[in-house]
Amino acid sequence: MLLPRFSTTIILLCLFLFTLLEATNLTLPHQHPSPDSVALHVLSTINASLSRRQLSSSSSSSCRTGNPIDDCWRCTSSDWSSNRQRLADCSIGFGRGTLGGKNGKIYVVTDSSDSNPSNPSPGTLRHAVIQEEPLWIVFSSNMLIRLKHELIINSYKTIDGRGSAVHITGNGCLTVQYVQHVIIHNVHIYDCKPSGGAVIAATPTKSGRRGRSDGDGISIFGSQKIWIDHCSMSHCTDGLIDAVMGSTAITISNNYFAHHDEVMLLGHDDSYGPDTGMQVTIAFNHFGQGLVQRMPRCRRGYIHVVNNDFTSWKMYAIGGSGNPTINSQGNRYIAPSDPSAKEVTKRVDSKDDGEWSNWNWRTEGDLMENGAFFVASGGGVSALYSKASSVEPKASALVDQLTRNAGVFGGPRDDQGQSGDSYSGYGGGGGGGGGGGVGGGGGGGGGGGGGEGGSSGSNGGTSAIGGTTRGSSTGSSDDNNVFG
Repeated sequence: MLLPRFSTTIILLCLFLFTLLEATNLTLPHQHPSPDSVALHVLSTINASLSRRQLSSSSSSSCRTGNPIDDCWRCTSSDWSSNRQRLADCSIGFGRGTLGGKNGKIYVVTDSSDSNPSNPSPGTLRHAVIQEEPLWIVFSSNMLIRLKHELIINSYKTIDGRGSAVHITGNGCLTVQYVQHVIIHNVHIYDCKPSGGAVIAATPTKSGRRGRSDGDGISIFGSQKIWIDHCSMSHCTDGLIDAVMGSTAITISNNYFAHHDEVMLLGHDDSYGPDTGMQVTIAFNHFGQGLVQRMPRCRRGYIHVVNNDFTSWKMYAIGGSGNPTINSQGNRYIAPSDPSAKEVTKRVDSKDDGEWSNWNWRTEGDLMENGAFFVASGGGVSALYSKASSVEPKASALVDQLTRNAGVFGGPRDDQGQSGDSYSGYGGGGGGGGGGGVGGGGGGGGGGGGGEGGSSGSNGGTSAIGGTTRGSSTGSSDDNNVFG
């Protein structure tokens, strides 16, 4: 039995913590207590990167673009491939500090097949993402991965497609559910279809029957510290990216979106209270041809939309309901030719301005072209927001420069109305022989199926996880030696 003095101390401590929680209005883990200060940090980071580009020597300035994410990992003294995990230090915004598989082993995917979602083979992407430990996942060669069912990603994982042309398509696509610290970088994701009614592995020891998925490219559900960077996404059944059910601390950056209706949903439902704590940064993305709406569509939460290039929409670009805070800074909005679709914004399911006039939707330094206009609302800006705006560079000088490399580096730009399936020249075969750590002994290329849709080659003896962090050592070449 507790002594009275200790009981009183515990009660007072609980009251203090409850008061602190109320004062900061935090509803979710990883929710930042001062979102405007995060917006300020993003803009100051952009300014610093631009200044370094202007002051750098001619040799290094060819690398620097002013994009603080890319300059962070590309413009270093050593080649990025010898220090892949530096990427984890380069996120900005609400997803800043997302670790992914930092300090974990390198897992080399050598097999593009997905033949057994309930018990995946070593060397496959599915086997990599369900492991319990932090992993930095890379690919031995160009791959077309056709998923049989949704790919359930465990915590502390980085999917890093740099150095290979990695295409992910099929049923379900990527699911990030009730996890944290996931980075998805430099992969093509397209033609994702609904799936369900199958037993799917979620960890090496747990699997279960899943309900029907929506056919999102990436579905984020009840998760925190998620960073999606340099992906090219198009042609999915539902959303390209959906983040719902209390997800927060998310950055969506440097992506290339094209040919899709409902691009991005942030928030589960107007009445779902935990989404009030959702905080998402959307930065340096290219919203390209064939997009209709939801870039994003927000419910509750705080959404920072900064230095994106909105080149096309058919209905609207940014929409919302449920009183979200939308902070739009330094973007370029190019309206369609349709005179009835010039407005950037849309208050979804709102009957009149009396319902949304107090919602904080802010525009600062945005460049409006071809008649585009942003309908702002709310009671003004905070001192921190004013400070953030006062240091913002001119949008017209920034957007082309900052979004120049949006999407997969060196990948095709799907601006001709083609489905992702029509991309050619990427191997669809199975994995090759023993893979090593990145930069080490190295695994062989694909074992068959040269063109897209080719038959899957056999998976040779794999060392699916090889070497130590930063890929400095080779993995073992023994058959089925998964952990190097």
